[in-house]
Amino acid sequence: MDLGKKAILAIIPLIAMVFITTYNDNVFSEEDDLQCPAGEVVVVRTTNPNPICVEESTAHKWVRYGMATIVESYTSDEVEEARETMTGEEFEAIAEEKMEEQQEELEAAQEEAMEEAIEEAMTEATMEDSMEVMEEKTMDEMMKPHGWITTTGTLDSMTDPGLGHETHQLTIILPPSDKVYKGILTYDASEPIQLVALHGPLAEGEDNGQAIWTPDGETKYALTLIDSENSMGSWLFTGNALAVHTMNEDTFTISYSVSYMEKETSETVMSGTLSSMLDPGIGHETHQLAIILPPNEKTYSGLLTYSASEPIQLVALHGPLGPDEDKGQAIWTTDGETKYALTFVDAESDAGTWVFAGNALAVHTMNEDTFTISYSVAAGLN
Repeated sequence: MDLGKKAILAIIPLIAMVFITTYNDNVFSEEDDLQCPAGEVVVVRTTNPNPICVEESTAHKWVRYGMATIVESYTSDEVEEARETMTGEEFEAIAEEKMEEQQEELEAAQEEAMEEAIEEAMTEATMEDSMEVMEEKTMDEMMKPHGWITTTGTLDSMTDPGLGHETHQLTIILPPSDKVYKGILTYDASEPIQLVALHGPLAEGEDNGQAIWTPDGETKYALTLIDSENSMGSWLFTGNALAVHTMNEDTFTISYSVSYMEKETSETVMSGTLSSMLDPGIGHETHQLAIILPPNEKTYSGLLTYSASEPIQLVALHGPLGPDEDKGQAIWTTDGETKYALTFVDAESDAGTWVFAGNALAVHTMNEDTFTISYSVAAGLN
């Protein structure tokens, strides 16, 4: 291919734009020569056929969004020279062909730009919607009972309104709820205090020897009362209310931080009251047992706070064990075949809190007398 033809092919895009714009032989005059400064290129905008110079970065942005086509900088002399080497029919044929090619390229560029614009808009909308949902969810979660809530405060005590507690002082940190609180309290008081969790209200007949708190003799709660014997500390708790208490009439002050969940009741989250039964385990025929969470192939993990009518032992079962896995550890079995390893903790108290994990949860005594236990438990099952 000779240099003349190469030159013709090199400037065909500009020739096509000239043909599209004017459709006559006198497109450019000498004063229409367009030479761009360094860093700029010639573009023809889709909304205006006149070529202009713009910065190269701007030109590429316009092309990306289908707003323009980049062409080279040529003078009218080069255009005229190219046109003189071919007939009018050849010029029109080439111009028409290039016009079609550029039109196709322009349509393709516009379509691509439109798709990108739509995708970008959808992405922005999706991100905005997602952020809005996340913000709403975050705020919603903060307000929902099952979300963690943390608060810090300082309170002065008041006379305990409970019957039989008229000479005691009380500060209510979490008021009575029909849901189950689970959390941790850290405190600093002006004098040694007792920690209080309430469980209930109890149904008629459920007050059967365990400690009770009632403001009116009608609405009754089981009372977990832990004498911490100090003025500062931390306590893991579950219950339907949380308070601190002293057994004198002097007002006290407590500063505290509490982080807790207020959980809906379920098969593993509940407050309840149970009467014990004879332990069905072999070797435990003269013992009493109250099963709080029954045996499950999955593992419970959680927190138990309780108030019983007498001191009890805490029980967690692990298993069932596989063949030959009972090798000296404590075992609980009802039939000699299905065996569980037995965690047996003598609490030596009728009230307390226990962090546990296992395939079952129960409380136990080593005598034949029926006992009553009220409790709040919040556990997961994995």
